[in-house]
Amino acid sequence: MVDELVRRSTEQRAALIAAADPIVRKAVVLDRVVAEVRRYPVLSSLVVGAIALLGPRKILDLGTRALTLYALFRH
Repeated sequence: MVDELVRRSTEQRAALIAAADPIVRKAVVLDRVVAEVRRYPVLSSLVVGAIALLGPRKILDLGTRALTLYALFRH
């Protein structure tokens, strides 16, 4: 009886861990983002302000151009 309970408990624990794995991976990414925002609060505020003022599309266009220029001058 006790062995059966231990076996079922082990199976349930493994199932819970497997089910929580995608959530844990997303939480790790979110934790990294939050850590960087806390590490550089002024820079984070500037980025959010720029997105609010210029809009995400304009920021994406500027970023694409900057990345292209960087790639050209790097070589």
